[in-house]
Amino acid sequence: MWKREMTGSVLYKGKEISFADRGEGNVLVLLHGFLENKSIWNYFSKKLAEDFRVITIDLPGFGGSECLGRIHLMDQMANAINKVLQYLEVKSCLMIGHSMGGYVTLAYAAKYPGKLKGFGLFHSHALADNPEAKLNRNRAISIVEADRGGFIYNFIPDLFDPENVSKHEKEIKKLFAEALLTSREAIIAALEGMKYRTDKLDVLINARVPVLFILGKKDSRIPFEKALAQAALPPICEILVLDRVGHMGFIEARKLTLKAIEGFARKVF
Repeated sequence: MWKREMTGSVLYKGKEISFADRGEGNVLVLLHGFLENKSIWNYFSKKLAEDFRVITIDLPGFGGSECLGRIHLMDQMANAINKVLQYLEVKSCLMIGHSMGGYVTLAYAAKYPGKLKGFGLFHSHALADNPEAKLNRNRAISIVEADRGGFIYNFIPDLFDPENVSKHEKEIKKLFAEALLTSREAIIAALEGMKYRTDKLDVLINARVPVLFILGKKDSRIPFEKALAQAALPPICEILVLDRVGHMGFIEARKLTLKAIEGFARKVF
């Protein structure tokens, strides 16, 4: 059982960024995705903190972290993460991000490569939005402006393999409840930030540390074939391919994904 746990917040550009810090030893940083917060990692962090120091952070505008402004660029969120890690005196870590958290992880890897022992993309990828995806972001922003709650209720179930929706009804209700606490301003800032993110394929190609990809064959958000092709780019890479899993492997395949992250962390450290 892990011996220490603390929660708190750090000021970044005058705004609070919330974190939780569990366990001791080599540092594993877990970043959540869009419409999520650090609580999605509770099961993972409690298990992993038996062997590692696990830090989970609310990205700007989500959970206990304040909104920074009209647009949350991935670089800006990476800087906020770095501020937390500086406060916690973390000199190096393994960082794994789910979905949008993966985009932030890539931005962090580009800006602070010397601080990473490895990184992981959990249902995420390194390409920028193409013109069609940018149009879809704009449509989503318009929907959020008109009906934030309706957007959330339609968005979350579509993240799962359709066959898994009824099976995970309890978890989906919790995701609804957490997402509904997120302001319209924060949701739009994240959508704008993802729309303007830049291509990070070079980060994968030039990675000097091990990279982990976790992919779902039924992922409606991250095209499986495109992500699989990117997994061939890093010099050192591990891949976990999940059958009958959508975009939410930390729920849809909890034990498998936990085991993959734990095993990867042991190799990295």
